[in-house]
Formats: sequence, structure tokens, C-alpha cells
Amino acid sequence: MKKLTLAIVVFLFAIGSLAQSYKGQGDHKINLSYDLYGLGNGIKASYDLGLGKTFSIGIGGTYFISNSDEDYFIYLRTSYHFGDILDLPRQLDIYPGVELGYLSTENIGIAGYLGIRYFFTKKIGVFTEIGNNGTIGLSFNL
Repeated sequence: MKKLTLAIVVFLFAIGSLAQSYKGQGDHKINLSYDLYGLGNGIKASYDLGLGKTFSIGIGGTYFISNSDEDYFIYLRTSYHFGDILDLPRQLDIYPGVELGYLSTENIGIAGYLGIRYFFTKKIGVFTEIGNNGTIGLSFNL
């Protein structure tokens, strides 16, 4: 059993050493997540495009399923990536950001967040964003 556990750990480390959470200009990510708090529990999807070494923009949407008004939020987003600046491992990125868009109940919605993303493989990672809303989910490199 110990040999199997050791083999799995070595395999996951080897795969993880190839992963990269933010590549800079031309980086493409799709994020799928579950909103835990804020306007209510919801399902969130977003797309991010790297414009430079530390800056990305994107679009997204959230549908709040626990809210009786069936609210939604469609937004543009920006993030500033600290992975390179803080000399973090390639698999890890820390990024603050802002989302600005149309919120069904108030017409204009704005949300700020601090995100942490970790990639286990070249294509698949996990992330969380904490701020006005809290979300946890999967991130995919394209």
C-alpha cells in the first residue's frame, strides 16, 4: 500500500510540474464554478484572455439558483496576476480583479475579488475567488 501511495504522489508531482496557471499574453481559460455566497448560491462561468505578462480580461455570467427572483449577472472582468511577480510555482497564481456588468435586479453590478488558482495538469486546475461573492470551481487551459 505504501508503494502505491508513493507512486501516486510521484505521478501527481510529475504531472503538476508541467502545469502552468497563467502564461501571460495569449493565455486562454474557461472557469466553471459554484457561487457560495453573495446574492445567493449560483452557477458561474467565465472566460479569461491574457493580454500581457500580468493582466487579463474576460467575460462571464452567473445565474443565482437559490434566489427566488432568479437573478443573473452578466459581466466583463479584469484580473492582475501576481504569480510571476511573487515568484510563485508555475502551477499557482494569485490574482485580484473586478467584475462590472448587468445585474438583473439593480441594472448595474460590480464585484471585487481575490482569486487563487492551482493547476494539477497542463489543462485542469482548481480555483477560488473571494470578495462580494465567493466561488469555488474548475479552471481549464485552452
